[in-house]
Amino acid sequence: MSEETGFLSDLTRDGFAAIRGFMNPSEGGKLQQQMDRYIRDVVPTMPPEHVFYEDKADPASLKQMQDLGTYDEWFGELFFEGPPRQVAEQALGADVIPKNLQYFSKPPAGNAVAGGGRATPAHQDGYYFMLDPCEAVTLWLSLDDIDEENGCVRYVRGSHLRGMRPHGRTATLGFSQGITDFPSLVDTENEVAVRTSPGDLLVHHAMTIHRAGANGSSSRLRRALGFVYYSVNAKVDEAAVEAYRQRLQADMKAAGRI
Repeated sequence: MSEETGFLSDLTRDGFAAIRGFMNPSEGGKLQQQMDRYIRDVVPTMPPEHVFYEDKADPASLKQMQDLGTYDEWFGELFFEGPPRQVAEQALGADVIPKNLQYFSKPPAGNAVAGGGRATPAHQDGYYFMLDPCEAVTLWLSLDDIDEENGCVRYVRGSHLRGMRPHGRTATLGFSQGITDFPSLVDTENEVAVRTSPGDLLVHHAMTIHRAGANGSSSRLRRALGFVYYSVNAKVDEAAVEAYRQRLQADMKAAGRI
C-alpha cells in the first residue's frame, strides 16, 4: 500500500482528496478474497442491527454492514493498525480513534431487488458523529470501477469550511439523514463527481457535503469500504448518539429492514 502525503493540500483546500492506487492489484485481490469469506462466514453471526438488506429474504440484496473490524481479526488488523489509520492520522494531524469500518453495496438496476441501487442523499458525516470539535475523516476505498453510471461519490468542493447544514429524515436505508436545503447554487457550482478504480482511496472531512448517484447500470457492481476515524481531540455527545441509534433501530425494525 502506498504512503502518499500529497493528498493533504487537496484535502485542506477542497475537503476531499483521492489517493490513486492506494491498494495495488495484488493487495486488492487479497482484500476481495477476505471480503468474500467475511460475507460467507461472518455475516450470518452478526447482529441484525449491523447488517442491512433491501430485502432480508434475499442475501443478494446486502446493502451495508457496520463494524467489520469488531467481528473479524483480519479486518480488525486492517482497520485498527493498517495503512488507512496512518492516512487518517496524516489527514487530521493528530492521533486518531478508530470508530467504524463499513461496507457499502448498491445492486445494479438489473437486479430484481427493488430500490437496491438507489441514490445516497447529500449529507455531512459530522451530523451523524455529533462531535465537538467536529474533527474526523472518512476514508472510502473503492472495490470496483465506479463512475456516474453506477453511482460514484460526488463532493461539494470547499463545503467543509461553510459550517453544518440542516438535516432531516430520509427514506434511504443506511443514510437516514440528508441535507434539507440541498442543492443551493453554491452546491451546484462546486459539486465534483469523482470516478474511482479498484484500490483507489477517497478521503473526506466530516464536514464535507457529499452524495452518490444510484447504480443505474444493468449489471455492474458498486462496492466500497468506509473507514471512519475521529481525532483524539474530538469529544462525542454519547447521550445524543445513543438516542439517535435507538430511534433508527426502531424505525428500521418497524420497516422490516432488520
